[in-house]
Parts: sequence; C-alpha cells; structure tokens
Amino acid sequence: MKNISILGATGSVGTQALEVVAANPGLYKVAALTAQSNSALLIEQARAFQPELVVIGDECLYEQVKSALSGTNIRVAAGEAAISEAAGLSGVDLVLTAIVGSAGLKPTIAAIEAGADIALANKETLVVAGDLITSLAKTHGVSIIPVDSEHSAIYQCLVGEDYKALEKIYLTASGGPFRGKDRDFLANVTKLEALKHPNWVMGAKITIDSASLMNKGLEVIEAKWLFGLETDQIDVIVHPQSIVHSIAQFNDGSMKAQMGLPDMKLPIHFAMAYPDRISTDFERFNFIDYPELNFYKPDTSTFRNLDLAYTALRKGGNMPCIINAANEVVVSAFLQDKIGFLEMSDVIEECMETIQFIAKPGLNNYLETDVHTRIFADELVTK
Repeated sequence: MKNISILGATGSVGTQALEVVAANPGLYKVAALTAQSNSALLIEQARAFQPELVVIGDECLYEQVKSALSGTNIRVAAGEAAISEAAGLSGVDLVLTAIVGSAGLKPTIAAIEAGADIALANKETLVVAGDLITSLAKTHGVSIIPVDSEHSAIYQCLVGEDYKALEKIYLTASGGPFRGKDRDFLANVTKLEALKHPNWVMGAKITIDSASLMNKGLEVIEAKWLFGLETDQIDVIVHPQSIVHSIAQFNDGSMKAQMGLPDMKLPIHFAMAYPDRISTDFERFNFIDYPELNFYKPDTSTFRNLDLAYTALRKGGNMPCIINAANEVVVSAFLQDKIGFLEMSDVIEECMETIQFIAKPGLNNYLETDVHTRIFADELVTK
C-alpha cells in the first residue's frame, strides 16, 4: 500500500486522483489532503478518505473545516506553511502536486526534502525553478513522475531506454478551441469561448493556457528539465484528436508514441501506480472510431505565447520564472474581463523585456522575480 498526499485535492487533477484511489481499495492510503478555498469539497473528501492531515490554504476558512471534522482523528491546519507541512509529512511515499501555478514551488521542495517521490501535475514548479528542483531531487534520491499527459507519454516511451539515445521529442497540442483562427477573430473572443476545450476537461487556468498555446510553451520548458534536453530537441505539433499524447524519437531514427483516449485519469493512474501497471475499467481506444489522425505545424505568428516560451527557455536564468508569473496575472485578468485574449501576450512580452534578468538565480531570486513580475504585470493590466 502506498501512502500518498494530494496537494490541490479539490481541483480537476486532485478529484480524479481520488477517484483512482477509490477504485483501487487496498492499494493507496491517503495521508494528507490540501485545498486553497473549496472547503465544502475538502470536508467531503476528508470524511470519505480519513487522512491524517487536512489543510485549507485560506486561513479564513480554518474554523469551518475544523468544526466540520471535529470528532474525527483528522488534524486540521491552515495557511501556506501548513501546505508545505502536508507535503513533507513523514511516512509518505508519493506526493501528488496538483496545486495551480507557482504556489506549488515551496510545497514541492518540502516533499522532495522529506524524501517522497513526486507525481508532478504542477508544471509551473519546473518552469519557475527547474534547475533547482531537479538538482534537489537528485540529491535526495527522489523520482519525479510527470502527470501532464504529454510528459507522461514521453516518460512511458523512455521506460527501459537509455536517455542518451533520445534524439528529440514531439509534444502534441490539440490546438484548443481556436485552432485555425486568425488574429482578427481572436481580438474579440470571450472567456466563455476560450473555456470550451474540444477534448479535455481541465481547470479554468490551464484551459485558457491551452487556448493561447501558453500551456504548450510551459510544457516545452518543463520537458527540458524532466528529460535533460536542449531547446532544439523539443518540438511541438498540433494534433486535433489528442490521441497521440507525445512522441519520442531516438538516434537510430525510430520513434515511440504513447496513445490513448484524452482522459487525465490515465496519466494520473500511471504516476500513482508506477513502476507497476494496474488494470482499469477505463474506456478503450478503438482505431475504427478514429480512421484519421492529423498533425500540423503550430501557428506561432497568431498564437505568440509558444514563441515567447521558447525565447524564455533559450535565455534561461529567471526568464521562465518571469514568463510564468506574467502569464498567471494575465490569465486571471482575462478571466475577469479586464484584458483581451491577444493582450495577454503583449503584457507577457513587456514583462520579459522589463523585469531584471538574472543568469544564475537561487531560490530567493526566483521568489523575488515572481513578486516583482506580478506587480509589474498587474500595473500593465490596470493601465
């Protein structure tokens, strides 16, 4: 039985992870659950799975959660430090980090320092501080198993392979709801249109990132650190059906692709069970239902975020941290109808040009860069 902690338990990945736990009694024991503000669902989950510790990020909701779980053996805590405490809980084998955004950085560090393996659903952690996180994981002998469907696909393709034989990878992108649209069309799209992803059911932030191709840009940066690649070894192709989740190409010219229906429970299940494969009753892919699989080059002149992410990756240092912080601000602003869809890229680019570049940042540099970028981006948004 694996002891697992789930950070971000009430989000899309967290709730699906708990479905996997419920479907496999005897395989997993939930040690800790955290959520930022969805106290009602967190309370429901805590009663169902009886973890040792429950943490609500919003301290204003502490008494509500504490009162609801009184009479149980569940310890309740609140606040940012308590989330890191849950991540570093003793005796935990695997921490699923499904917190949205750069808020996942400190808890992931806490989990690694405690010696727990990481099921990583928070790509921003590696985007912001990939060098720091991968170095820490190596020092503590911790495995980082990706949960993003694309990185999970590459990870599965590389099981049993020598990483030195990997020539390049192809990350697939659905193209989101606006594939094939031009800038004139995008100038007037609404958040409701952007939230209608054609293939995946995800949270609001990642869905907007998918529509703008920033999600793919962040995945490019994440892939560098997960698989030890150079920028020119990472390519992106648009694949509208989302059946081929990604492809690994080797130095002999052969290629491996991991395929399946677009269901996040598959990579979640793989990461939680690894190195075992455990049978499921998930719907199976049928080639007859998909007589055609298509692949296209991404339109980076229209969807500029992907190019901005590649620029940040080539620059290195704290530049990926800048692009991530700016993106979190503009996505929030777009969801609040404060800026337009295309303006998001403009703000991100101005942040990249303005915020101080640090070639070899440490943790404090990353944290300061994150704060400064958010302040500047917010000023641009509210002009």
